[in-house]
Amino acid sequence: MKNTLRRNVRSTIGIFGLILTISLGTAFAQGESRGGGRLAGTWDAVVTLRNCVTGDAIRSFNSIASFTKDGTTIGSTAGIPQSLRTPEHGIWRHEGGNTYAFKFKSFSFDAAGNSTGWSIITHQLELDQDNNSYNSAGIAQIFAPSGVQVAGGCSSAVGNRFEF
Repeated sequence: MKNTLRRNVRSTIGIFGLILTISLGTAFAQGESRGGGRLAGTWDAVVTLRNCVTGDAIRSFNSIASFTKDGTTIGSTAGIPQSLRTPEHGIWRHEGGNTYAFKFKSFSFDAAGNSTGWSIITHQLELDQDNNSYNSAGIAQIFAPSGVQVAGGCSSAVGNRFEF
């Protein structure tokens, strides 16, 4: 009886492991076939804040972001001191062809460490044919701690894959 039970448990675990392996392999393969895997990696970028009406550049700064194959992103920017802002955490998706969309959120603080709210940046990104550079453009939404949007802005970025 115990041997039969052990064999059944082992068989069940083995079948579950096989199904999980096939499912994960299929999920990653589907992401690759849709072009999502081409953005995965770490990117150096120069971000330019822009006048939303005229498109004129206001100022530029460096940024770095990592896009994972599972559709998440994390990054940091030289545009605001790290003591006043958390790293960027977000999501991205493949829109089709060489076009992607990403969205990230970061929290901001004053010099005393009090929360001043958060910002959400949303961009559309166009990856080059060699998968080594991109151009993106989008908007910023700035929220007070209460959740009310208090400001907005526009930006563009030019990125290059960070490599050895």
